Amino acid sequence: MNRYTVAVLGATGLVGRTMLRILEDRDFPISTLRPLASARSAGTTVPFDGRLLDVSAVDAQQFEGVDIALFSAGSDAAREWGPVAVERGAVVIDNSSAFRDKADVPLIVPEINAEVLRDADPRIISNPNCSTIQLVMALQPLRVRYGIRRVVVCTYQSVSGAGKKGIDQLHTELRGENAQVRAFAHPIADNVLPHIAAFDDDGFTTEERKLIHETRKIFSDPALRISPTCARVPVTSCHSEAVHVELAGEYDLEEVRELLENTTGIIVIDDPESTAYPLPTIAVGRDEVFVGRIRRDASVENGLALWVVADNLRKGAATNAVQIAELWRERSESTQLQ
Repeated sequence: MNRYTVAVLGATGLVGRTMLRILEDRDFPISTLRPLASARSAGTTVPFDGRLLDVSAVDAQQFEGVDIALFSAGSDAAREWGPVAVERGAVVIDNSSAFRDKADVPLIVPEINAEVLRDADPRIISNPNCSTIQLVMALQPLRVRYGIRRVVVCTYQSVSGAGKKGIDQLHTELRGENAQVRAFAHPIADNVLPHIAAFDDDGFTTEERKLIHETRKIFSDPALRISPTCARVPVTSCHSEAVHVELAGEYDLEEVRELLENTTGIIVIDDPESTAYPLPTIAVGRDEVFVGRIRRDASVENGLALWVVADNLRKGAATNAVQIAELWRERSESTQLQ
């Protein structure tokens, strides 16, 4: 088995640290690991494989000899350092929105569109937004079996989606104190904020735009009708989504349950009489997408309603990125054998 030099940019952040943990958990074949961050975090350490590794300040030299660079440092850093890493021979898997809307940059959820990566050799690959990943995971088996005409989705996104600053604000407020550094426009404790990222002129936010455009791109369906509302809730980890789907044809509810139960990466918890349904406290620390509250939506023909929960730091970010790295490794090693 080949072993690879892997760089993680943003290694000290929530997603970056989770990436290190996932690389270790999934036993990715690494010869050298380079944790990178801004100059402010240089000199700190991060745990990996039973050791503490020194974090280096990112510069062009750090990408020399790197095979795979996992980025989780935001869009500005991705735009600055992505091309630099590529010029030095690395493939970049970026967790920001910097490249997602570019036609020549694939947007990958391995369980859904792995063939996009197998059929090409891109040097930059985008990881979708966390809320998009869990949505498309739940929709994919339905799309394949029945087709989808329209999706209405309301997301209830945890504060960890805003990074450590979001968690700190929530926990500070829960202690009854005023947060000196705020991640949100309003207090988040005992509150729900229907506002994630900036508002566009039409009243939708950029977070909601991501859900629309990324879902269409992953499904290769630019005409898919999708209406999202994204809210921030006082939950530390895991995003939840209320999903209403208008399918293209008639369906059997039990068949829908079986489809979801037999889909890799999905766990169905759906026993309302026993109050069994997906919860953030169940999904946290897991890589699967949890689906429940499966029922007919009688407000529209062939309507279906679902409740979808996933760990936004794992499958919604770090795990999906490492799965993309695994796909790239498989393609690379397969090409070498030809």
